Amino acid sequence: MRLADIKAYNLPEVPGVYLFKKGRRVLYVGKATSLRDRVRSYFDDDLIVTRGPRIVDMVTKADRLSWEPTPTVLEALVREALLIKQHLPPANVDGKDDATFLYVLVTEEAIPRVLTVRGKDLDMAEKKTRAGQRAKAIYGPFPSGPQLREGLRLIRRIFPFYDTPRAVTYASKHHIAKIEFNRQIGQYPRGIDEARYRRTIRNVTLFLSGKGKELRRSLERDMRRAAKEERFEDAAQARKALYALDHIQDVSLIKNDGWDSVRGESGKRIEAYDTAHLVGTNAIGVMTVLEGGAPAKREYRTFTIRGVQKNDDIASLREVLARRLNHPEWPLPSAIVVDGGRVQKKAAEAVFAAAAITIPVVAVTKDERHRPREIIGARQGKITEADAVLANAEAHRFSLSRHRAARSKRLRA
Repeated sequence: MRLADIKAYNLPEVPGVYLFKKGRRVLYVGKATSLRDRVRSYFDDDLIVTRGPRIVDMVTKADRLSWEPTPTVLEALVREALLIKQHLPPANVDGKDDATFLYVLVTEEAIPRVLTVRGKDLDMAEKKTRAGQRAKAIYGPFPSGPQLREGLRLIRRIFPFYDTPRAVTYASKHHIAKIEFNRQIGQYPRGIDEARYRRTIRNVTLFLSGKGKELRRSLERDMRRAAKEERFEDAAQARKALYALDHIQDVSLIKNDGWDSVRGESGKRIEAYDTAHLVGTNAIGVMTVLEGGAPAKREYRTFTIRGVQKNDDIASLREVLARRLNHPEWPLPSAIVVDGGRVQKKAAEAVFAAAAITIPVVAVTKDERHRPREIIGARQGKITEADAVLANAEAHRFSLSRHRAARSKRLRA
């Protein structure tokens, strides 16, 4: 292949994996932060110095290219390993033995561990190590040991798992002390809730299986279920994991391979509004903010309702939104979420229309137990229903806290 051939593919500047082929045969699989920049680097004049004769020979023989984008560099690392296992490309594996590659093993235990193991130490047919440790699952091969270890470190920041050399129940004082230290710094789970830890291992195995989309859908289901059951802490944890998956800091992975810096989206700003009433005093309205899917508490605001004499939620919402638009120094959101149904949604849209501003409005209706029942307008607002539910729950929580604070102050007066 020549550089002119590559230009015809119009490769994007996003993370992903690429496959050099001769006909249908895969010659080499690689990963990239920028598919365009990485693939073009194979046609630099100093390729033989930087990559060696095996890669130069591969590029010369290749007559076509295929590629797949991935959301992050870390997912490209996992996808690369899966494709190498599937195709056994000669430029990746020829001349190398099992001792060269690392694998990830999830142990078959009541409290599973996630370990890195050399290929020479694995019995693939029996799914166990040479030392007899049985595996629930094995992933790999991974060409780069340093990148794999760094990748697991990043995954563990989202889904804390055990990687101790001995079983978690091992009774050595040193072993127990190490586990407790790693719990304190967030590397291991805090305490052992076996049901919750099984979900963590499920998430890790989905990720290592290259099933990122399925993992995200699973986390969204968990978050919505937790929000409906008013388990807001669990909902926030699921949302945090979703956010982290899409904004993983891959910088250390890139340094290990000499790639360019990560390009990522900054994330959308979503504002949510709710009101609270105190008998004998003015109502209050609150604005909460999600940035990139995570609460941005520094951006939260409280409004004392001034122009509404009675407990009129619609009028209160109109006043809060109108006053919010009087602050041009606050960035406009990609969408707003209101508590209520179509009436509240139309009221908010009318405020923006009067100001000649176009902002999508999403409404979250509740059942008799104040649990989310229907989300109206999320697709049109280009946000997920999970984001809408979390934003609404955070606004409700904040309005209740401001309500309690005002009531406590009134009682002390």
